[in-house]
Amino acid sequence: MRVKICGITQPQQSIAIASLGATALGFICVPSSPRYVTIAQIQAAIAPLPPNIDKIGVFANTTISEIRQVVQESGLTGVQLHGDETPEFCYQLRQSLSQVEIIKALRVRSLEHLQTTTNYTDYVDTLLLDAYHPQQLGGTGQTLDWQMLERFNPSLPWFLAGGLTPDNILTALSQITPNGIDLSSGVEHSPGNKDLDQVALLFQNLGNR
Repeated sequence: MRVKICGITQPQQSIAIASLGATALGFICVPSSPRYVTIAQIQAAIAPLPPNIDKIGVFANTTISEIRQVVQESGLTGVQLHGDETPEFCYQLRQSLSQVEIIKALRVRSLEHLQTTTNYTDYVDTLLLDAYHPQQLGGTGQTLDWQMLERFNPSLPWFLAGGLTPDNILTALSQITPNGIDLSSGVEHSPGNKDLDQVALLFQNLGNR
């Protein structure tokens, strides 16, 4: 199972988190976010990482040219779209960046809303389901209704996000079977400053499954 730790801001933490067992690191490229990082900060954080670690940039309602510039200059291997991007936008991005993984995040409000994921399956590589918050795009600490996801079985791999912590992760995974999990606020001292003890506890708990 893939394990993505999102909202990395400190280069030394990226190395430590990868060494603890993360398979993917997420970097927030949304200027309004408290976890926002510049291209230079991303470069510094991913330069020492081994090649098998996925480096994902998180964007929201950004132009394709801007996304392409950040990806090419920073060395990201994936793009996570966390705004109101349409399937058509995802298709156009795929044409522009054919070599990177495209993840579409959806902030799920209801079972009906969950069904809109099928609109994206032909245009992206991976889905990510996050909790809905009217003001914030992610990192809210709010959990999804896991029961609603018990029968969720898309044709694409998918990440579970939204309020996951070392304490609740085994409960979540006992109910649903995502291909990956994505944690941010659940392993932090403060936005962008990860708690490495909590990250270590996460992998310890996952190892006890």
